[in-house]
This record gives sequence, structure tokens and C-alpha cells, in this order.
Amino acid sequence: MFMAVSRRMALAVSGAAVALTTNPVEAAVRTPRQTAGPFYPEPEDRPADTDWDLVRVEGQVRAAGGDVMWLVGQVLDTSGVPVPGVRLEIWQCDVNGRYHHPRDAGEGRPKDTGFQGLGAVETDGVGSYRFRTIRPVAYPGRTPHIHARLIMPDGRELVTQIYLLDEPGNRGDFIFRSLGRRGQAAVSVDPVRREDGDLEAFFNFVI
Repeated sequence: MFMAVSRRMALAVSGAAVALTTNPVEAAVRTPRQTAGPFYPEPEDRPADTDWDLVRVEGQVRAAGGDVMWLVGQVLDTSGVPVPGVRLEIWQCDVNGRYHHPRDAGEGRPKDTGFQGLGAVETDGVGSYRFRTIRPVAYPGRTPHIHARLIMPDGRELVTQIYLLDEPGNRGDFIFRSLGRRGQAAVSVDPVRREDGDLEAFFNFVI
């Protein structure tokens, strides 16, 4: 269940939605499809705790390592209309660059048991979502990124990845480079530091 979003978050998200609605060029830019990668958590591999907060795991005393980052935004269609009832999943490696997946041996990197690894929510009546996670980190062969999977009410799906704007590793990442400049801009976020010390990144999925 969604908790109430802050006034600042609501204004920022609604402002982004207005921008998409009033700018048909931007509204037409669909979020590019990308690979789910080898570490998509299948049902049998998922943790018991899969809520919106990836930094706190039920039963664990210690919170996750890493720089806490809130990922918030909306799911919109190409006309800028919010899409409610979308199941949205995100997954990413922990602060040590390790996925919580049985096929990720870690190459000597320890697993951060305080990190959930996967989160899932459903967009609310205005297509909004939020996650509390960590700023993505690099691991061998990849630039920092967050995976996302959207399952629409009509059954359509979108799998994509979210990157950090101007991250040096982006230039050498083959998946990011394959998107071209327009696609790269459509999947990049620029987190800002909040007054409470956490990072906050706004990202709208356009389907």
C-alpha cells in the first residue's frame, strides 16, 4: 500500500506530468525497452520482503549499505495521461555490486543481507509510484543502473533500465551506448540531495 507522498514530491511529479502532457514531442518519447539481464529474480528466488523499501529487510537489524535514494515518479502514456494499476518492479545489485540471485556468485564480493534486492508496488490513481533504495553502483562489466519491469492492467509488459546522468561508466557500457542519445536521455536520472541527507531521483515511465 502506498504511504502519503510529500507535498514536494507530489508537486514535482505533477509538474513532470504537465510537462509531458503539454509537450507532444516529449510525450511521444516512449521509455526504451532493454534486457532484463541474467539476474531477474524469478518467483522461487525472491525474498519474502518485496515492498517499496529496499533499504530495510524484515527481520534484519541493520539497514542496507550505500547511499539511500528515493526513486519516485509516474507511469504515463504517450499523451501524458497517468496509468493507474500498473505493477512496477525494480531490482538492482547491492552496495557491493552483488545481485541477490543464486546465479550471481559474487566473485569474492560479500552479499549485503540488509538490502532487499527487489521491490514491487502498484501505481496509484494518478499513476504515481515510489521506492526507497540505494544509488546504483557499478559491478564488473556494467555501469550503475536499476532494472525495472512494468506489467500493465491489460497484460502488456515493459522491461527497461534506469541510469545515472553523466555517470563516467556510461560511455563504456554497451547496453547504454546502444540506445542512442535520445534513448539515453529517456532512461537517465539526476538525483538531488534532500534536506534529510537522502538522494531523490524523479523518473517517469512512458508506455
